Amino acid sequence: MRAGLAALLAAYVLSQFYRAFLAVLTPVLAADIGATAADLAAASGLWFLAFAVMQIPVGEALDRIGPRRTTASLLAMGALGAALFAMATGAGTIKLAMGLIGAGCSSVLMASYYIFARTYAPAVFGTLAGATVGIGNLGNIGSSLPLSLAVEAFGWRAALWGIAAITALVAFAILMLLRDPPKSPGTQKGSLLDLLKMPVLWPMLVMMAVCYAPAAAIRGLWVGPLFRDVFGADAAWIGQVSLVMGLAMVAGSFAYGPLERLLGTRKWLILGGNICALAALAGLWLSPQSPGLTIALLAALGFAGASFPMVIAHGRAFIPAHLTGRGVTLLNLFGIAPVGLLQLATGHIHASTPPDPASAPYAAVFGFTALLLAAGLVVYSFSRDRTD
Repeated sequence: MRAGLAALLAAYVLSQFYRAFLAVLTPVLAADIGATAADLAAASGLWFLAFAVMQIPVGEALDRIGPRRTTASLLAMGALGAALFAMATGAGTIKLAMGLIGAGCSSVLMASYYIFARTYAPAVFGTLAGATVGIGNLGNIGSSLPLSLAVEAFGWRAALWGIAAITALVAFAILMLLRDPPKSPGTQKGSLLDLLKMPVLWPMLVMMAVCYAPAAAIRGLWVGPLFRDVFGADAAWIGQVSLVMGLAMVAGSFAYGPLERLLGTRKWLILGGNICALAALAGLWLSPQSPGLTIALLAALGFAGASFPMVIAHGRAFIPAHLTGRGVTLLNLFGIAPVGLLQLATGHIHASTPPDPASAPYAAVFGFTALLLAAGLVVYSFSRDRTD
């Protein structure tokens, strides 16, 4: 099982890479194939939307046929999407490729969470979930400065061909090494509708919708255009800024698990962390003109905005065992789909805001995102706390 989990973890590193690498490629894609910031926002949004749409069938597949075949087959499709990206000659091809990659990555993290829920004690679920995201964020880091160096040395097409090959190898390793956990005992049946009929889950679903989207959307795309347009940054500088935010997201993912054990609460930890994220967004909204302050606020947002594994742990504590797969994927659906919708919305906001000064479109993006997070925090404050 350990070798299989290692293969799943490698797949999640790739998933994190794919959701964030467009920020670094912004300058070269604009110069080579004429892709605009709005094009790349739409492509990033399609990644998240394709990922989200797949959560319902992925949940069914995890409960019925297990994580091994589900993840290996989907990740192979993601490798095909990466190969298509490497051959792209226009923004339309990039959008299609990103949709395929998003669908291909859709089961990776939930397969890990399914195995944790079926194999390990409930009390360690939050820590294992956070550690998985923390290690997986190495892909986030890989999509920053290392990618910019690879693009400079080999070109963006060669870099993407290499990533496509690695993705195919990891899919094969999952097929060969992963073992499905035992099925839930008994013959209880249930559906997604049964979960949606549980009012106790509703505040967690709302929190999932707003806790991950700000850091994911900004790190996944807007860091690149912001620093290019406002500060005149090149790909190397954008890679460095992305690296800082990525490292902060790694640190935050590892911090939430120990903090849960220290504080003995999930609800108030999640609320406090996301209030800090809201403060960072408000700072970016009001003053996106100083590079040093902007980097510090992006790092704060990355650290505090890494709460979504803990929100899943909070929701999972109320989910019946026989609906584990569908339950965690439902929560993930509410976490991922809003990122895609936010990318599409902020792309429109950016394009429709006059660039005078150059920071104005980005202030509008940050302000809109901050208001969404604030609304979600109000709803989540009515949730019921539970730890295992």
